[in-house]
Amino acid sequence: MNQHVSKIAAASFFHLRRLRQIRRRVGTEATIRLVLVLITSRFDCCNSLLSGAPQSTLGVLQRVQNAAARLMFELEPRDHVTDSLIQLHWLPIRWRVQYKLVMLMHGVVVGTCPEYLRTIVEPATPSHPGLRLAACSAPKFVVPRLRTTFSERAFSFSGPVA
Repeated sequence: MNQHVSKIAAASFFHLRRLRQIRRRVGTEATIRLVLVLITSRFDCCNSLLSGAPQSTLGVLQRVQNAAARLMFELEPRDHVTDSLIQLHWLPIRWRVQYKLVMLMHGVVVGTCPEYLRTIVEPATPSHPGLRLAACSAPKFVVPRLRTTFSERAFSFSGPVA
């Protein structure tokens, strides 16, 4: 995933440099729309695959998000972007990944997700070991036992845990 994230970051920083050059000519509103189309769509696409990724991997995308916020609010490189991210209603990257997983699991529970996602996670039954009867009213899913920490990034594990 490091190579994938670095390619997303490189393409995003390329577009941010180009947008910085034309920001004064196109105006604030057009700059905001271009950042949303060219930048945020890149790190939101398939970001649930980054579940369980180390902070060093997610930090690269966080720097892209911070640079996009700096461009939109015309901040200096050393200025803090926390207030800008709050004003934009942007979650930090690690929370965006978590939000995407929760939304996918909500689709599994409600039944609006694709069939292949419903087959990946196994709903727990009352006869399943480790479940109490009082907990059966809430939708629960079986968390598979895994041998490695790398396999915890799979949707079959990270979805029910989220």
